[in-house]
Amino acid sequence: MSSNWKLTSYLSGREFGGAGGVLRRLAVTATSAALLLFAAPVAAQTPPAPPTPAATPDQPARFKSAVDLVSVSAVVRDKKGRFVSDLSREDFIVTEGGEKRSIVGFQAEADGPVKVAVLFDISGSMRVGTKVVDAQQTARHIFSSLKEGDKAALFAFDTQLDQVTDFTSDFKDLEKKVELVDPPFGQTSLYDAIAETAKAVETSMTGGSQARQRAAIVVLTDGIDTKSRLTAPEVSAIASNIDVPVYIVAVMSPVDDPRNSDYGTGAMSSGLTDLARWTGGDLFIAIAPAHASIAARQIVGEMRHQYMLAFEASARPGWRPLEVKTRGRELSVRARSGYTAGGDVKAPSASGTSSKRGGER
Repeated sequence: MSSNWKLTSYLSGREFGGAGGVLRRLAVTATSAALLLFAAPVAAQTPPAPPTPAATPDQPARFKSAVDLVSVSAVVRDKKGRFVSDLSREDFIVTEGGEKRSIVGFQAEADGPVKVAVLFDISGSMRVGTKVVDAQQTARHIFSSLKEGDKAALFAFDTQLDQVTDFTSDFKDLEKKVELVDPPFGQTSLYDAIAETAKAVETSMTGGSQARQRAAIVVLTDGIDTKSRLTAPEVSAIASNIDVPVYIVAVMSPVDDPRNSDYGTGAMSSGLTDLARWTGGDLFIAIAPAHASIAARQIVGEMRHQYMLAFEASARPGWRPLEVKTRGRELSVRARSGYTAGGDVKAPSASGTSSKRGGER
């Protein structure tokens, strides 16, 4: 990811220019469940006490139930890479471990607000060539693509994570802060930093009454990991459980481009490809200044065009693999690869996938 170059997504192979939900505990009444599914996110609550036996016909008893719902964000494109915004609930198929799940909630959003956590690599390997300059330029393009109602924050990492700014709508200030991140130094704990940033995003999304924002992490890095404790599957499980896609913008020289047939001199972690795919994100290769602008527009555009699907969580604890497809149309769907039903967060298997073609009838 000559004057007629085309930038291609490393994961999906589409051309630029031509071309996920948190498990929530919701207390709902049997008569109003459908109306509450896609209200603004709320914190888990204890169901109210049942009515007393003295209820009269004028005050009928109301039965309460607790339902665990899983919401999944999905981005849909056609064969030419264009966003598809005319789908209904009936157009989607959600399968969990090969079993179809009933979609009990649905919402389509064509231009929703977004929340972006930009994660800047300041490890020693970023000192080579123009990597830092290219990463800074990419961050500026992302911030300049945001608008009223959006929020963004800046993080930096080497072996430790530093939250440079809180989430804010002052994008001009964020562009200035990019210049103030520490110069590259030290080893790289790339996977650990992504996991910690995902948790910070989750914390920022709890509470409050603002409209739900499509959140994502954008990692600006050369893709080299030298010191992480966590693996790509472990990190993708953490991000997938809170429906936060991870977008990787790999800044590197042409000789390190993994798409080249003579690739072998670079050291980009191969696990980044799976990490982006499992979380519903993507990986972009930026080897020229123009690539940064195109990647930024692509990422923000995807975040704004989303469908929200909800289904009842599995009663079986552990990692539950997900697939989201469309019926009868050859469309590309990107969504997270799974969630954890109860218990500890588990990592997906190497065969996990989050991008599916439609066509099932």
